[in-house]
Formats: sequence, structure tokens, C-alpha cells
Amino acid sequence: MITGSIRSQIDQVWNAFWSGGIANPIEVIEQITYLLFLKRLDDLHTLEENKAARLKRPMERRVFPTGKDKRGEGGGRPYEHLRWSKFKNFAPAEMFEVVDKHAFPFLREGLARRNGGDDSTYAQHMEGARFTIPTPALLSKVVDLLDAVPMEARDTKGDVYEYMLGKIASAGQNGQFRTPRQIIRLMVELTAPKPDDVICDPACGTAGFLVAAGEYLRDRHPQLLHDSKQKKHFHQGMFHGFDFDKTMLRIGSMNMLLHGVENPNITYRDSLAQEHSGEDEKYTLLLANPPFAGSLDYESTAKDLQQIVKTKKTELLFLALFLRLLRPGGRAAVIVPDGVLFGSSTAHKTLRRMLVEDQKLDAVVKLPGGVFKPYAGVSTAILLFTKTNSGGTDHVWFYDVQADGWSLDDKRTPLLSEDKLGATPATALSAEEHTKNNLPDLLARWSRRDGAERQRPRTAQSFCVPKAEIAAQSYDLSLNRYKGIVYEQIEHRKPKEVLAELAKLEAEIQQGMKELERMLG
Repeated sequence: MITGSIRSQIDQVWNAFWSGGIANPIEVIEQITYLLFLKRLDDLHTLEENKAARLKRPMERRVFPTGKDKRGEGGGRPYEHLRWSKFKNFAPAEMFEVVDKHAFPFLREGLARRNGGDDSTYAQHMEGARFTIPTPALLSKVVDLLDAVPMEARDTKGDVYEYMLGKIASAGQNGQFRTPRQIIRLMVELTAPKPDDVICDPACGTAGFLVAAGEYLRDRHPQLLHDSKQKKHFHQGMFHGFDFDKTMLRIGSMNMLLHGVENPNITYRDSLAQEHSGEDEKYTLLLANPPFAGSLDYESTAKDLQQIVKTKKTELLFLALFLRLLRPGGRAAVIVPDGVLFGSSTAHKTLRRMLVEDQKLDAVVKLPGGVFKPYAGVSTAILLFTKTNSGGTDHVWFYDVQADGWSLDDKRTPLLSEDKLGATPATALSAEEHTKNNLPDLLARWSRRDGAERQRPRTAQSFCVPKAEIAAQSYDLSLNRYKGIVYEQIEHRKPKEVLAELAKLEAEIQQGMKELERMLG
């Protein structure tokens, strides 16, 4: 975790942008991302210089070419001036001229990649970079502030960038790009990534799921980075993300870089509007919270998805996509709106039947309604399933999350100390604290879903439902359909007794009417 002093330094960077006239949080993080990438290029070049000096031979890979960059006035600038370690010492006006007229065009035109400096996904997404910092004074201040942030260690770099990304969510307007970190990490823990997994998020945004999966593997399988084959797979073949927002691709790529993944496959793709023949059954683990925008035109939707389920609903199309992308034996943890669980259309029922009958539906985890506040109040659930193409559902495990450690209002403030938050808190929770954070209990009970959980009553927070009962309910997956409710005991009487009492009551009424007529007459 980053310290309070580092948080304060990042806050100063953010405040500098706001006071300098850039108020859009996405634009702020984008400009920071570009500057961090320039800093990375300088670090790569320095490594190559040190290597050449140590081996006493010429540099094999030059990030920054020799000679001059001919843009701008006065005969151009030496490429050496484009390095972070050089321009950070320039006067504000000179620094602004170098970054605006030389360094950003260098990124935008892909010179770093074409000159052998960096052929990674990061370099590809930096092409098209736009420099929007308006004044020399603001650029100089931001460069000084970023240069002062200690970002040598991978953990610190990753935490710093995560803290920056948190400001996107707190700003509200772009929160759709951020799933709460505790929910992401819960889903990763539930699916337990393995060193040989091929992991995909088809709507990756800032790459939060991929980052969390990478951190899980570093913690639980540290040996993978000591095996050359597994290490290569981790850095180049394991992580795949799609998005159709190029800004998100840049931010997501930088997030992965700062968390120590050298070359993930973060790709521009409209997941619902393209054929997926090259991606079919490619992945062993899917983690996603895709956007649910309502309906799409049939014409704009991939035909291979329409073959799975005929619908225009994006939430159903994404589920169809997940089934298409997963290998047999692959598993998924995905967030869906509640409507997927109980929708009555043919498409809704068809997809639920496929999950229960054709695949192995493992669990339905109902999330509280305020999880995505302040920018969305939609009720959601996590579906966990395994692709088998041959069934396998026996019982489905349900868990009703009522608290995730944060308040469920628009403020979303933590309800417990930091060491008691998340699915794997550093300190064990008491029974009272469980009422504020259900995630550790959920994770513990998940591991017992094929054992003791089968005996839990339907009135409990978690329980299992046999497949036959779900099928009898038209594959309704809403927790409340099966959750036991204790009703007040009502005395049931025989029909003849009830009719006799009614006849007696009617006779008494008739007698009363006669008495009333006699008195009035």
C-alpha cells in the first residue's frame, strides 16, 4: 500500500491539473500516462546504455536515435533532448517546446517502436497520443511532481497508478470504467487463476481484472517467474483484453505495465460487433464486468453470437460471447444485471437453460444494490460457471451479499479499518464485523459448496439448490425465488366447518334485520 505522503504527492499532481485548467479526469490520467510512458522509454534507454558500457560494446537497441529530430524551429532538436532525464532539467518554456513539438510526435508516429526501442502493446497504443497540457508552467510543475514520486518498486508503481485511477471513479462521470477493487479481487479469488491459464476480459477498460489476476499469481505462484517458460507465458501470452475506447486501451496498457506485465495483448475490438473465429475457445479464464447499454441492432451484432442466442440485448450477447471464447474446461466469473437472472423472454430462458443444462453453472452471487454507486444503482450478480458443452450442473450455490465493506450510499466510505476490508483481510473479522463485510465469509463458504453448504437451510445467507428444482422454475436464477421465508402459522379449517359458520352468521344477520324492522315499525 502507498503511504500517506505518496498519496499527498499524487493529490498535488491532480490538483495541479485542475488548477491549470484540465478538469476532465480521463484527460488528466491520459496526460499522466503519456508522461509516464516517456519516462519508461528513458529508463529503457538507460538500461541499454548501462548494458553496453558493462559489456564494452555498442548498444543493441536504441530507444532514442542518434542525430536530430527535425521538427520544430531552429534546425530541430537532438533526440537526446527527448529523454525524460534531459528535458526535466530544462526551463519551462524550453521543456514545453521539446515535449510538444518533439517528444509527443515521437510517440504519435511510433518512432519508439519502429526504431527497436519498444515493440510492445504500450508503444502501439501510444501512437495517436495528444498533448493537451496548455502551459509551460503546468507542464514543468507536473513533471517535477511526477519525478519526485518514488516509483522504483513494482508494487509502488502499481499502487500509485491504482490510486490515480481511483480518482476517475471519485469524479463520478467516468465511474463506469471502474469496477470496485474489492469485487474484482473477490472474483479473482473465486476463480483462482493458475500459471498456465490464458485470461481474457472482453471489455477490459482500465484492465483491473487482468491486473488483479496478475497480482494473485505473483502472490500464490511466485515460482512461475523463476521458470523461463512460465515467465514468458506470464509476460506475453497470459493476459488478453479488448476495448473499443482507445483512451482506455492506453490507460489499461499502462496499468499492466506498472504492475509488471511486460507485453499483454490489450487490443482494440468491439467485442459484440466483430466475428470471433480467431478467438473461439482460446481462453481458459474469463473475468469481466461488461457494459450493458441496452439493445443493439441485429445488423451491427456479430452473426456468430446471434447463432447462439437471437437477441439484441447486450447483456445476453456478452454471455453468448463468453461461451464462444472459453475453451472446454474453462471457467468464468462475470457480472450481470439482475434481469439476466429472471427475464422472461425466450432469449433469457434459452441462455439460462444453456448455462444450467449444457454447461456447469457453479454459483450465483447476488450483490447489494449500492455496489456501483454513485454512478449506477443497478442491481447485479456474479455468475460463476465452467464451460463443458456436456452439462455437469448438480447443485447451484447461492450467496446473498448484503455488505461489501463500504457504505452502500453515494459516498461509498469504508465501514472497517483497512486491514479488515476485502475478501482476504489481514485481520480476522468478528461476527459483528461480518455484517459490514461479507466477502471473507463468502470466500470461505465457496470452498465448501460441495460439502457442508449442501445442508444449509434456505433461510441462511448461502445455500444450494438442486438442478431439478431450478429447471422446474423455468431456470429462474434469482436468489429470492429459492430463499426460504418463514410464514406466520395459520389455522386451516375444513370447508364444511367454514360453510356452517357462514350459514350461522347469515342467520344471525337476518334475525338482526327483522329486529331492526320491528323497532322502526
